[in-house]
Amino acid sequence: MNDIPTRSRILIVDDLPGNIKVLAELLKDEYDISMTTNGPDALRLAQGGNLELILLDIVMPGLDGFEVCRRLQADPRTHGIPVIFVTGQGDIENEARGFACGAVDYITKPFSPPIVRARIKTQLGLKRARVQIEKSNQEIHQLNDNLVAVLAEQKRANELLNRADHFIRATFGRHLSEDGVSTLLDSPDSLRLGGEKLEVTVMMSDLRGFTLLSERLPPEEVVSMLNRYLEVMTEIILHHQGTIIEFLGDGILALFGAPVGRPDDPRRAVACALAMQLAMERVNAENRRRHLPEFKMGVGLNTGMVVAGNIGSDKRAKYGVVGSAINLTGRIESLTLGGQILISDATALACSGILTIDRSWEVMPKGAGRPVLIHQVCGMGAPYSLRLPQMTQTPLARLAEPLAIRVRVMEGKHAGQSEHDAGLTALAFPEAEMHSGLKVERLTNLRVELVGQPVGMSVLYAKVLTEDDGDGRQRIHFTSTPVEAEWFLRRLAEEVEN
Repeated sequence: MNDIPTRSRILIVDDLPGNIKVLAELLKDEYDISMTTNGPDALRLAQGGNLELILLDIVMPGLDGFEVCRRLQADPRTHGIPVIFVTGQGDIENEARGFACGAVDYITKPFSPPIVRARIKTQLGLKRARVQIEKSNQEIHQLNDNLVAVLAEQKRANELLNRADHFIRATFGRHLSEDGVSTLLDSPDSLRLGGEKLEVTVMMSDLRGFTLLSERLPPEEVVSMLNRYLEVMTEIILHHQGTIIEFLGDGILALFGAPVGRPDDPRRAVACALAMQLAMERVNAENRRRHLPEFKMGVGLNTGMVVAGNIGSDKRAKYGVVGSAINLTGRIESLTLGGQILISDATALACSGILTIDRSWEVMPKGAGRPVLIHQVCGMGAPYSLRLPQMTQTPLARLAEPLAIRVRVMEGKHAGQSEHDAGLTALAFPEAEMHSGLKVERLTNLRVELVGQPVGMSVLYAKVLTEDDGDGRQRIHFTSTPVEAEWFLRRLAEEVEN
């Protein structure tokens, strides 16, 4: 008879009722929810029994989350309840303190609903597995009576193995392909810490301007939009036998070639990227139906050697990858515009003969010792037969007077200190002609400020599309724009055309 209830009871602890409401709405269909806004009540409810998991904030008046977690772990009545921190404190030091207190996981706000659900299911599943293992161990100690009892217990052990097989597939099946799950089941060492060197194709995707968009919409709308997008992309990646390593907010990190490698890994990775870009029309059609903004996604791919395996500690580990090939993939993805797929030369060579390349050029990514050749992919031949719509360049409408702007060159995620005066001399949103003395390289990211405009609409981000031919003019593409700024620029271009 199963001692664990069908619906697990989860306690949500957060001093902000709004945060509790978002989590409760997310989980109420699958779990029984208890909630409180302070640490003392959390300890009292936990000591009362029947709790299977606690979602705990850090910053609270009186007892903070760290102290609550420490007391839960020190109390024999509550030390077996898994604690997951759900907090806006995203720095490494706080995350380390959280695990040191005894937490089993650490989720940073704003969070992705699929990640929250998957991690809760994993921890509840692991708790149930521990209970089953403890019961099995107690039974095994009684198997010395006679041979009949040994044979009977062997049958029982086989039944438990079948149940463990089902548990592992249910727990990990959302993030690994079927072959990846089978590897975990077939290898007795597959869940141990450690790794191996493998050649893989790494894929990173990211939505353009989503951070700015998320700041302007209600949290419920942001979560709902992101959830629909990630569900579509997850389905496509698993269909192409990719392994999802991480959801990085609105970004996705996936591997093709680990934990199971195949000769066509690079080809399936590029086909997957094309299918994802084509599926953006389906995502945006739903957004339009709900009167919500549309998304644009950039995808970068690279093929190279990585170390892949179970990374972490005995208390918390996950399947992950490290290596310079991951870093280069991130640099390539950062060069993309919305709707683009850029791949490294290594990936292009591995797909030789079936790719349709729109253009190729050399770039010098940050941290690279030499130029890197990258290619823009717009299609793929048989057996995949995929092709993206052609990206056309709209003629720019020349302005009577330059629109004054101030420009800073982006250094990673941050704008540089040096500010330069410049002007927009022609427009056709989302592109423009910029006149400046910067002479920045193609695909450089810029922070652009519209001089004399209200603060809420004045800061935009853009990518340089062309080299400076010597006249100080370069074409740029706006990658993140407040709605008010977009209306302003479109209206300005229309006035010139008329």
